[in-house]
Formats: sequence, structure tokens, C-alpha cells
Amino acid sequence: MAKIPKAVSAYARMWPREMFDHLDPDGMRKSTTLAKSVDFLNQPGVYILYRDDVPYYVGKADRLRRRLWAHAMKPEARYYNFWNFFSAFVVADPDQRNEVEGILISAMPTANSAQPKLPKEKLPHEVIKMVRKIRNDRANPIRD
Repeated sequence: MAKIPKAVSAYARMWPREMFDHLDPDGMRKSTTLAKSVDFLNQPGVYILYRDDVPYYVGKADRLRRRLWAHAMKPEARYYNFWNFFSAFVVADPDQRNEVEGILISAMPTANSAQPKLPKEKLPHEVIKMVRKIRNDRANPIRD
């Protein structure tokens, strides 16, 4: 039986933005970042930027480190001032990357202006009626 490849092959959860700050570990003026030492960030994938523990933005990248570095180190970047943690998911297949990004955008309230590329189901009419009745009953608890 053939093994089905996983959509996500590795991930990092809630890592600090400071991984992209420049370091001069031995005082020799040859700066580097901690992010350069993390090999999986060289791969393509999907990432989430957080403001504290609240998801702020979901994006995808051909190379996670390059895209996250741009968000972290370019003051002119759109989301530069709005995040301090990130999560990253390695997703090699571009189609799966689009799908994972769409799922995350759909599942979390974020500042993304993009719409997920997934079909959206409408709430069934019966559920709408049920919700209205529940809300009406809560608003009017005492009935004769």
C-alpha cells in the first residue's frame, strides 16, 4: 500500500519575533540571526503572525525564513509593527500550501484581506430559524 504524503512535514509554534534580530555573538561585527540556524525555515510553507497570543495574519511563502524576515525587519512592511510571535508550517506541495492557508484564514479572525480559496457553505435555513428562536427566547424569558 502506498504511503500518503503528509501536507505538513514540520512546524514551529509561537516562536518569538526576536529570532530575526541581528546578533554579534563574538564581537566581530559579523552579524547573523538565530533564524539562520533553523534549517526547516528554508522550506516553503504557511505561517501565522501573532500579536501576543492573538492570530493577526496568515500567509504563505516559498521560503519561510525570507518571508518572515521581511515582515520582521522591514519597517515599511505592512504588518511590521503588529506582531511579536509566529508559527510556521512546512508545506512542500503548492496546492496543499494554498489549502492550508485557506483553512487557517477561514478558521481564525485575522487582518488578512485575502479570501480563502475554499468553497463556503451557507448556513441552512433551519439553523437560522433555530438561532433566531433561541435569541428571542433569551431576550424574552418570561412569557404567559
